[in-house]
Amino acid sequence: MSNLSVKTKKLVFSAMAVALAIITSYLKLFEMPMGGSITLFSMFFICLIGYWYGPAVGIATGIAYGLVQFAIQPYILSIPQVICDYPLAFGALGLSGFFANKKHGLQFGYLLGVFGRFCFAVLSGVVFFASYAPEGMNAFVYSVAYNGSYLGAEAIITVILLSLAPVAKALGNVKVMANQGA
Repeated sequence: MSNLSVKTKKLVFSAMAVALAIITSYLKLFEMPMGGSITLFSMFFICLIGYWYGPAVGIATGIAYGLVQFAIQPYILSIPQVICDYPLAFGALGLSGFFANKKHGLQFGYLLGVFGRFCFAVLSGVVFFASYAPEGMNAFVYSVAYNGSYLGAEAIITVILLSLAPVAKALGNVKVMANQGA
């Protein structure tokens, strides 16, 4: 398979992942009062691209997803806040690629990607949204608790799903197809 065909295949799978992530971002199990929600696996699709194609493609796909999320549901306080909350936070999901080809790499990669997103969410909470912390509560503690609650819950649900043998087998088969010719 030519290099152009491989790049095209990666682009197509990445675009499909962004589309699936957008669709599943609307399937909310719970929505937090000031942003953030537990969705049905929306972060997973971006992490999957990182796992299949490595961190560079995963991060680029995450950045694209963040920009699409911003276009659909923008929340703007300042340009630095937008950069932190959208391309950087969602781009961090692509860190999952550092666990490509490792035993249980998809689970560990997913957790690393979510942790990366969590770090940017906490940073944003401390720098841009500290005023939302209850009176007398440290902004960092509030941001960790707030963002950890919804990101952690979705991560637990997703890792449980990924650990089911039929799901792992199916994703393994799709990974082979996604990488054929690479």
